[in-house]
Amino acid sequence: MTAADDSTIHASAVLVGAKAVLIRGPAGSGKSQLVWNLLTAAAQGVLPFARLVADDRVHVENRSGRLLARPPQALAGMIEIHGLGIRRADFEPVAAIGMVVDLAAADASRHPEAKSTVIAGVRLPRLAVADEVTALPLVLAALRTLPAGN
Repeated sequence: MTAADDSTIHASAVLVGAKAVLIRGPAGSGKSQLVWNLLTAAAQGVLPFARLVADDRVHVENRSGRLLARPPQALAGMIEIHGLGIRRADFEPVAAIGMVVDLAAADASRHPEAKSTVIAGVRLPRLAVADEVTALPLVLAALRTLPAGN
């Protein structure tokens, strides 16, 4: 591995079904809250499966054209829950990223054209969520639907 395809980034990740969602955004934008909301949605049967991969920092690596995410060892199985602090949770030691969600994104729009981003040389679908928008419904819709015309 080289430094170009192996790094730790300020983000959170949650495995939803077979692929993980990588959640980026500035401090205080709700990354941990969105992870918790996705975990809760799975516990309530809204999603078939969700499990924490990493919260706050995510180790990412390009492995054969797939972006893999792992928790840094010191933070494995920990999530910050607003109002409760740092808590332990079941976690996946590694997951392939299938979608990137950018919270508080300046380029979010009501009718966005298909967007993507490149991380460690891997192109991934990207959902930009505006600062004043509740992310969970948009993420659930993105996970369950395809853009028109596909």
